[in-house]
Parts: sequence; C-alpha cells; structure tokens
Amino acid sequence: MTERLSITRSTAVIVIAVSFAAHADDTRENRGNDPFLHVSSAIADCPAPRGPFETAQEWLDEAHYRIERGNSCWIAGRCRLSNSYEYDKEIAQSVTRRLNSLNASLQWREKTSLWLTLQRRFIYLDGCISRDFDKARFVSSLGETADVEKVIDRTTRRP
Repeated sequence: MTERLSITRSTAVIVIAVSFAAHADDTRENRGNDPFLHVSSAIADCPAPRGPFETAQEWLDEAHYRIERGNSCWIAGRCRLSNSYEYDKEIAQSVTRRLNSLNASLQWREKTSLWLTLQRRFIYLDGCISRDFDKARFVSSLGETADVEKVIDRTTRRP
C-alpha cells in the first residue's frame, strides 16, 4: 500500500510540474519592454489589442528576427543607434507630446479609443475611431514624430 501511495504522489508531482510549465509558457508578457500606450477611450466596447505581449515560446520564435530587424537599420546606415528598438522609449515620450498638441486641431481624444505599440521605430496604431474622424491626417501627423519610420494603422471605424 505504501509503494502504491508513493507512485501516486510521484505521478501527482509530475502532473503538477508539467501543468505549471505549460501554464508558465502561456503567460503573455511584454518581454521586449516595448512601449505600449493606451492613449484614449472615448468609444465604448472597443476591444483592447494584444499589444507587445507574447508567450515565452513566441518570444523565442521571434528572437532571431527581432535581433536581425533591430540591427538592420544601423548596418544600412539609416540609424544613429545600433539597434532600432533603442529609439522606442524616446519616441514614446515624443509621441505623447505630439498627441497633446494634435488634440487641439483634431479632437482625437473625443473620437477614438486608441492604443500605440512602439517597436523598432514603428508605431502600431490599434483601436476604434468614429466615422467622422480624420484618420489620414492623424496617421500622417503621428508619422511626423522624430525618429518614427512608419505608422501602421490597424484601427476600425465605429459609429
């Protein structure tokens, strides 16, 4: 009876360990510390994007490409810093100031629910915008922020 109980406990420990490892792998974290900003919330029920949150496996799968993409602009002579991800924290500060100045002319806070993800000098724009919002002008103005290479618009129109 003691031998059977010992096997059952060992099996339980293994099952718990495997379950814990599987759960830990599914945990989404901002492993690259990429700036992720929730900048407006005027449109109700706009779903939050996933942002830069990844599982451990997704992070490992992307590691080589992230390094390659990060260094390619410096190798090509298009960046003053050795890795394009190093710009993102500065860009986050600049884009926050820019957004404050844009609100007077575009009233973007009153017509949007937006999140910005900054990765390697790109701004990923996610969220919901009202039908009467001048999205083209807003995206263009965001793209004029210092060191921004591209704005990728992934918004959806909501009434």
